[in-house]
Amino acid sequence: MEKVISNGTVPLKLWLDPIEEGALEQAKHLTELPFTFSHVAIMPDAHQGYGMPIGGVLALKDTIIPNAVGVDIGCGMCALKTSQTEITENNLLNILVRIRKSVPVGFSHHKTNQNKNLMPNEGRFNFPVVEREFTNALRQLGTLGGGNHFIELQKDNEGHIWIMIHSGSRNIGYKVANHHNKLAINLNKKWHSSIPKGWQLAYLPLDSDEGQTYIHEMNYCVEFALANRKLMMTRVQEIFMQEFHDIKFAEMINIAHNYAALEKHFNKMVMVHRKGATRAFKNEYGIIPGSQGTASYIVRGKGNPESFKSCSHGAGRKMGRNQARRELDFKEESRRLDKLGILHSLHSKRDLDEAAGAYKDISTVINNQLDLIDIETELKPLAVVKG
Repeated sequence: MEKVISNGTVPLKLWLDPIEEGALEQAKHLTELPFTFSHVAIMPDAHQGYGMPIGGVLALKDTIIPNAVGVDIGCGMCALKTSQTEITENNLLNILVRIRKSVPVGFSHHKTNQNKNLMPNEGRFNFPVVEREFTNALRQLGTLGGGNHFIELQKDNEGHIWIMIHSGSRNIGYKVANHHNKLAINLNKKWHSSIPKGWQLAYLPLDSDEGQTYIHEMNYCVEFALANRKLMMTRVQEIFMQEFHDIKFAEMINIAHNYAALEKHFNKMVMVHRKGATRAFKNEYGIIPGSQGTASYIVRGKGNPESFKSCSHGAGRKMGRNQARRELDFKEESRRLDKLGILHSLHSKRDLDEAAGAYKDISTVINNQLDLIDIETELKPLAVVKG
């Protein structure tokens, strides 16, 4: 249930307690924007980001803020249930080896262009950044990236094996985000905006050419991120079919968690920014992953209007990356995963930024938002590929 702070221009509604000081300060800035609508919602996985907390939901009147979407535009999750109920460690090892051969991770891209027909193409020639980056993106299509992106093999309570992928728009999304944020900063300076530059919340009016161009390029990146996940999922499915000849697959669930969209809330059309937050319309499927080594969840939204029909996008960090590398014990973190029998991606101290100890407790995060979602399926990790 939400906690309400009412000393801003609009209320701040929090689905976590406590919240780190930096994220709280950023959230309070959002409540002071002149175009913020109704209130600001902060999900239970929230932590400090650039300008706006990761795990924040912000509805704006006639305005869009590139930094309230973030640099990995369209980043999201997809999950696929298989008919397979038996899998050995040898099966898992074979699959992991093949995935690493088929899906570049980290900063790696494909050595050749991928199928151009898999790219979103509609209207792209009117998009300045997308057009410039299109050729490079052909080699990034079907690549995982680094950070918290992953391909994980999981098992549900009925024994079915699932495939889950977390990835985004790669470098094309980063370029679009930075270009339009810099443009917004320059325009806000020209307009003598009352919003402090240090807040990192430069905006674009929806009815401006600049605002419309950003929206079109942002939406292209959302579609590219989906195409990226689809291609990786196709290749993982092919690997599973090599390992298990009679396997069948259910329909893929997909959800983005970094984007802005025009939606109707409290009888008004507003631009809803979800930065590390998942849409949770009534009965809509969502995906909330845990950290490496903890459970993930397939959920259904309750359509709660107080969160702008949203929920968390994961467990959320409790430690910054450098802090995790300094403070966590590598042997302890890797031993924890080994005891669970998980084929994990902790190979050295530099990987500790993605250890379970760097993240919040997923069960607490889920329990804090049971007014936003219903749990459909709990998934336990078996093996993971990370960048």
